[in-house]
Amino acid sequence: MDGIGQGPKVVFTLPIFGGIDITETIVIGWLIIVAVLLVCLYLTKGLSKKPTKKRQIVAEMFVGFVNNMVDTTMGKKWKRYAPYIATLLVYAVLGALVSLLGLRSMTADFNVPLTWALMTFILITYHKIRAGGVLGYAKGFASPIPVMLPLNLLSEVATPLSMAFRMFGNISGGAVITTLIYSALAGLSKLIHLSFEIGGIGLNAGQLFIPAVLSVYFDLFSGCIQAYIFATLTMVYVSSAADEGE
Repeated sequence: MDGIGQGPKVVFTLPIFGGIDITETIVIGWLIIVAVLLVCLYLTKGLSKKPTKKRQIVAEMFVGFVNNMVDTTMGKKWKRYAPYIATLLVYAVLGALVSLLGLRSMTADFNVPLTWALMTFILITYHKIRAGGVLGYAKGFASPIPVMLPLNLLSEVATPLSMAFRMFGNISGGAVITTLIYSALAGLSKLIHLSFEIGGIGLNAGQLFIPAVLSVYFDLFSGCIQAYIFATLTMVYVSSAADEGE
């Protein structure tokens, strides 16, 4: 939980273009990509038409889950977006769950959910222009009356920002709350004389159980829920953009 307020730490700097800082968020992101690639290679090794291996069954269950999400939320004609939604889900869930390993949650870095939200915003804009044309897209900002132009522009910008802040606020907020409680329990343990020192290492009895429970909630449960909500909002916004332009 350390460093939430200070942002991600710089791991190393690439000596090109005046120096490019590689933060822990980028490093963790690449580690997740490699891990997912290895898992996918393992799950899809030796596929058969009739699944007999547990790993193929697990892979097909996940694919079926994502396809069902897309069919239910967007409709069958949008099934081509299933890989994109699956990528968002996996990356968002694992990006939050890395904190259980003592690493900094990727989604606690505002740049990460903002990037995902901007990708979704580009898809939304693309489908609006594709459905109504550039002129129709521009006229939409003055609908239903021209005086609504400022509000419509503000609403357009608010879409990606609200998606990004929703995920960032929940993940980073949970991390901050857990850190504050962890510090408070340390003070309480010392106050009621439940602090010990073993081999030069300080131990506080109050920090042994409650923070673990909070970590499971904020990192595991909340992380998965926020990833699901983000993916669902992506599907709703993208499909609605095309429908509005028709």
